[in-house]
Amino acid sequence: MDVMTYTDARASLKDVMDRVIHDHVEVVVTRKNREAVVMISLDEYNAIQETLHLQKSPENARRLKSSISQLDAGHGTERDPEL
Repeated sequence: MDVMTYTDARASLKDVMDRVIHDHVEVVVTRKNREAVVMISLDEYNAIQETLHLQKSPENARRLKSSISQLDAGHGTERDPEL
């Protein structure tokens, strides 16, 4: 995670946004005497929102954790999502 001041971010906003998108990094933008913000790509934001939505249900969260454990143990099967 990169950290930069508002002034520095503003001076190189295009480069900062390109780095966030292409390098998949988060950038914390600090502001004098104000709360900082985090810049992330839209894809990353959408993935976070989807994860939060899926984990709202305790049963769904349990199933997801179980599936991840099975994959980590090498018990997954590869499938083509286009089929």
